[in-house]
Amino acid sequence: KAVVSTQSTGDGKLIASGSNDHSIRVWEIATKECTLELREHDHVVECVAWAQDNCTSHINECVQQENPRAVKSEGPFLISGSRDKTIKVFDVSTGFCIISLIGHDNWVRQAIFHPSGKFIVSCADDKTLRVWDYKNRRCTKTINAHEHFVTCLDFHRNAPFVITGSVDQQCKVWECR
Repeated sequence: KAVVSTQSTGDGKLIASGSNDHSIRVWEIATKECTLELREHDHVVECVAWAQDNCTSHINECVQQENPRAVKSEGPFLISGSRDKTIKVFDVSTGFCIISLIGHDNWVRQAIFHPSGKFIVSCADDKTLRVWDYKNRRCTKTINAHEHFVTCLDFHRNAPFVITGSVDQQCKVWECR
């Protein structure tokens, strides 16, 4: 099936891919082998993104809040968004889905960790940009961002801005507060 999304880790050792067959695969660059296949989504996986290092402590807090006996993990951690309208976070070291977020009303097109590591930001075909407090597994802000499907987002590297793109042929810049 078609691969829809890919991303490599910051150190370039792993690649994640999301596919039309509802799977996420993790590939080791050195061996060119698929080392992990994740099948938690019920529809096409539209996006994958690796968590930056500063997310590790926040993700561990989230997991231990739900299960105090959970062992802390160093990851790596991977986020995905799907046409099943969910966002999931995986611990690649164990292969387990450790966080599921439900709230979008249509296909999730992109989901990424906020640079602080404390939040997830996502966009979807429901025309919204959403901010998630994943530790408490809830959406804290919903912005009706565009007049049509919101297809992509990213953070400005040096300023507190989120940039979104849409089928409405517009890019918008949002200030993070």
